[in-house]
Amino acid sequence: MRSFSFKKHIILMLLAIVSTLLYLLDYFIIGSARDIASSFLGNLAFLPVYVIFVTLIIEQLMRERERQTIMRKLNMVIGVFFSEVGNRLLKELSAYVVMCEDLRNQLQVNGQWKAEDFQKAQGYLQSHDPRIDCSGCDKQQLKDFLVSKRSFLVGLLENQNLLEHEQFTDLLWSVFHLVEELDARQSFDTMPKSDLEHINGDIKRAFGYLSREWVDYMRHLKHDYPYLFSLAVRLNPMLENPDPRVY
Repeated sequence: MRSFSFKKHIILMLLAIVSTLLYLLDYFIIGSARDIASSFLGNLAFLPVYVIFVTLIIEQLMRERERQTIMRKLNMVIGVFFSEVGNRLLKELSAYVVMCEDLRNQLQVNGQWKAEDFQKAQGYLQSHDPRIDCSGCDKQQLKDFLVSKRSFLVGLLENQNLLEHEQFTDLLWSVFHLVEELDARQSFDTMPKSDLEHINGDIKRAFGYLSREWVDYMRHLKHDYPYLFSLAVRLNPMLENPDPRVY
């Protein structure tokens, strides 16, 4: 702190000396103290405006820097989520989508994808209304997987930084609600049609949030972490047989 205070005083002294020298130079060139005084008072009158203007710019820059720092931390959290839960869950839930082949084709992310391709995929997901049918799927397997990850999901919900990412927060809540719905049922053998439709709705909601967030996450990896993107492409949960090996 002392070192910083000393440097601050040195800088102020240097600025004052430079300002004085410039005014002396101006006096020797113009030779009119009245004109110099008038110019000085004019600059002094605008000083509060300069201060406000510079303060607003600095404040905006600091806010943007803070926002970028928070987003970097959030992207790390999102990466952990997809590594631990998201990728497998996306693969599991895609099995519940009726006529899923078209969906898979739209999400065949590869190394040649550009910003337009990610935007096109997002547009497809936002306009597409998938039909979900859980009647013939292994709901017990899905339940066991999600229940095993419940503590992890609760830990993510406790992250205060997630308040900055509304879409990801909605994703977590939809997945957590699906966990609760599945865990509340002891058996899936004799489910009435109305109950099946209710689970279908919960799966549809979670799948919608999850797929859209996954596309955004893949776009982030391609832009900022190409080496992680390469592995994510090889392990794309929309592939029939993901393979981490490089050919």
